[in-house]
Amino acid sequence: MSTFEWIIALLLGAVALSALARRIKVPYPTFLAIGGAAIAFVPASPSWTLEPDLALALFVAPVLLDAAYDTSLRDLRNNWVPVSTLVVAAVGLTTAGVAFVAHRLIPDMPWAAAVALGAIVAPPDAAAAVAILSQVRLPYRMVKVLEGESLLNDASSLLIYRIAVGAVAMEHLKWSQIGPTVALALGGSVVAGLLAARVMPLFITRITEAPSAIIVQFATTFMIWIGAEHLGLSGILTIVVYAMTIARMAPARMPARLRVPSYAVWETTVFVLNVLAFMLIGLQVQPIWSRLAQEVRWEYCVAAGWILLTIILVRLGWVMTYRTILRVLIAHGIYHPKDPNAVASPKGGIIIAWCGMRGLVTLATAFALPEHFPYRDFIVFSAFAVVLGSLVIQGLTLRPLILAFGLKDDDPVGVEVARARAFAYRAALDAIESDPSEEAEILRLEYRAILMQAENDPDGGVASGELPADPLRRRAIDAARKTIFDLRATEVIGDDAFHKLEEELDRAELSAGG
Repeated sequence: MSTFEWIIALLLGAVALSALARRIKVPYPTFLAIGGAAIAFVPASPSWTLEPDLALALFVAPVLLDAAYDTSLRDLRNNWVPVSTLVVAAVGLTTAGVAFVAHRLIPDMPWAAAVALGAIVAPPDAAAAVAILSQVRLPYRMVKVLEGESLLNDASSLLIYRIAVGAVAMEHLKWSQIGPTVALALGGSVVAGLLAARVMPLFITRITEAPSAIIVQFATTFMIWIGAEHLGLSGILTIVVYAMTIARMAPARMPARLRVPSYAVWETTVFVLNVLAFMLIGLQVQPIWSRLAQEVRWEYCVAAGWILLTIILVRLGWVMTYRTILRVLIAHGIYHPKDPNAVASPKGGIIIAWCGMRGLVTLATAFALPEHFPYRDFIVFSAFAVVLGSLVIQGLTLRPLILAFGLKDDDPVGVEVARARAFAYRAALDAIESDPSEEAEILRLEYRAILMQAENDPDGGVASGELPADPLRRRAIDAARKTIFDLRATEVIGDDAFHKLEEELDRAELSAGG
């Protein structure tokens, strides 16, 4: 019962911390990190273990699929220049900078182990930044850059991590030996993700019971990750490609009565996985701390502080350098961006640089290190310290910084939602226009009122219908839903606007007994 009681206490504690975080408007991972640090020093805290190889699959696979599913291909393509530089250059420079600092602080640490540490702490986590960005209206482009970076930088950092861990295991590796293997793995991961997205829905869509469908969704996610790893592919890249592909197909195949509970369960699961990751890593810090002598503890804390400072300064330096380079290229006519706001302002650049909090992926990759990896205790300790430090320092100051800079958003998603809502409900009206029944006339009046509301109040939501005209209403909703599918396919609207209207139509469909 002791383990069960601890799990209940941790989950309830996490809910309380999350509620407090929302109340004072700070990202909930900040309080989870503080809770994870506190539990490391609680007397008689449990001693839980988890197979290192299981950590990435358990924690990263579902969280990554959830993020990739909501990612807009249109927005990624429109922002490919800043996203790709953050994914490749920022991660690479951070890895190199941290490896250099760690090797200088601990000269006996093998370079491969130092590079592994750099790769572990290199990728920022979107959960903390998104928790803040949902409370204030940043320019839409900046939000999409940060979301795209967070989705893809895990793949680049884990690629470096895998190579570094392999180099320690094999003692030495040459690029001529691993280069073709890496290229094949990357290409194979894309193909595997696309293939899985074509095959898996053939089986998943046959399941019509919500609990069974949700279980199969999670099982499929883990199967794809494990299968990719067994084939020597990148589990992260395979999952990302799979999720972004099925996101284009699943809404048309999945009814609202399955989609609504599915989204709710996935959101809850992501939260629980964040809780478990922070608590488990805190429990790993406890024995590390107890084994260290007093003077070594101080050395570890100082080293972790230098590493935290390094990741902050490298990201800030790269973002500002990127802005300068881009402005020079534009001034000399070498680069011609379609969007005049392609280059962030100095204030915008500082905000992007400050959205570099580390989180779940850093914790999971640190935990996934083999038991006898060189300086594993130091790497795990430093990773947790960096996550805690970045979430506290940057997480608590990000919102005041955004408010102080006064960055504004013209709400392009709201404009797209209003436009698409008008198209959708006109299609709904057309679908029932020829029906002479009294129920159809009442429904037409309702949809005309919705259209008037969309014109007068674009930000206003639409209430679900309360009339019992189920077949008629479902016919209209089907027409509206097909319209928003077409609008997304032609990129008249983006995924954010699509998902808002999808949720709106799901509520209406469920109210009609769909």
